[in-house]
Amino acid sequence: MSETQTFWDHLDELRGTLIRIIIVVAMCGIVAFCCKDMVFDIILAPHANDFVTYRMLDEITKLFSPTSADMLESMSVRLINTGLAQQFFLHVKISLALGFMLSLPYIIYLLFRFVSPALYSNERQHAMQLVLWGYIMFVLGILLSYFLVFPLTYRFLGMYQVSDVVENTVTIDSYIDTLMTMSLSMGIVFEIPVLCWILGRLGVISAAMMKQFRRHVVVALLILAAIITPTTDVFTLALVALPMWVLYELSIYIVKLSSSK
Repeated sequence: MSETQTFWDHLDELRGTLIRIIIVVAMCGIVAFCCKDMVFDIILAPHANDFVTYRMLDEITKLFSPTSADMLESMSVRLINTGLAQQFFLHVKISLALGFMLSLPYIIYLLFRFVSPALYSNERQHAMQLVLWGYIMFVLGILLSYFLVFPLTYRFLGMYQVSDVVENTVTIDSYIDTLMTMSLSMGIVFEIPVLCWILGRLGVISAAMMKQFRRHVVVALLILAAIITPTTDVFTLALVALPMWVLYELSIYIVKLSSSK
């Protein structure tokens, strides 16, 4: 875009950018739709007793307690479908979500290319770093949810029974919705350092202020972890709250560095 462009020229440029985004998301979604077996093998992996997280926890448990029961054979939860077209529409929804995730780097590039002419060179450099780290932290949050938060939550809630006469069966829709909600939540939570960097650069917060309110933030993080993982398992709660606390401590260091520049 040049400086002589009119408002309508900018609008046409934005429309072209949005059209390209839609096309790329649709193409990636079609690829994900065609790779159904591989996609759902990954999505449904936490349902299996031999999932990598369960195997690791089983080895850790046996290391400290050799006589403990085998975790890999203790969970029995059936996934069911209750609607005629539910699995098809679920497949479409998952494909679109994966299409968006796969094309997200290109989407970020297109949006950055659209707004970058309006930025100064130093602002463009900071914006590139911000977008890059924001994306990396979001992906790390999703990976933590997939390999730790969701499997432990699913295992606890799937095994919880009010009575032995009540068999646990989980709808595939409930399973997918919980997985996506937790993944999105953890992805957003992992943006804490990026958000704190922005606020630190704007002078809204400082490292000293964050240290002063550290105890209050820890309590808030525990509450947030309890919301993300609706279980009464203290171990699961701690596993979710610990990374969030580490992120906050990292954010203090990041804000301190940003304010010293």
